[in-house]
Amino acid sequence: MPYLIPARTPLTPEQVEQGFDLLALQTGGGTYSAGRVEATPELVFTLLRLAEDIIWPVTAVDGEAADLCADSFVLDEVGCVLLSALRDWARDSPTTAVPGIARSIIRFIENVIPDPDDHGDTHATLETMRDEHLALAHAVHSAPGPHR
Repeated sequence: MPYLIPARTPLTPEQVEQGFDLLALQTGGGTYSAGRVEATPELVFTLLRLAEDIIWPVTAVDGEAADLCADSFVLDEVGCVLLSALRDWARDSPTTAVPGIARSIIRFIENVIPDPDDHGDTHATLETMRDEHLALAHAVHSAPGPHR
């Protein structure tokens, strides 16, 4: 439901790196150590934005698609419900929301988004997504003019 998508501030390259580093940590890798990751409002914001950027394109109804069916709208609603629940969690308990949102994103990636190399490797999918998000963040933040 496109009318539910609020205007969003593009993530900076640093936020993209921080968010994907935390996702890598949750899958058993990454540069953060578990004891050093603090649940800050900035990190919660970053993870929510990453969740939106990962979930919306997969679940949102494409109004231009010729083959819309009831399942298309169900998937759209599932995406809305998932993102709404993650936002509520972040608002109600930011401390526990950081690792929970990270695990929710990873679970979504594992179960819904196909691995680009078809090996079932979540790490490869995360790396591909990280590279795409970094390229977009660099393009947006290096362009002249105001950033939303």
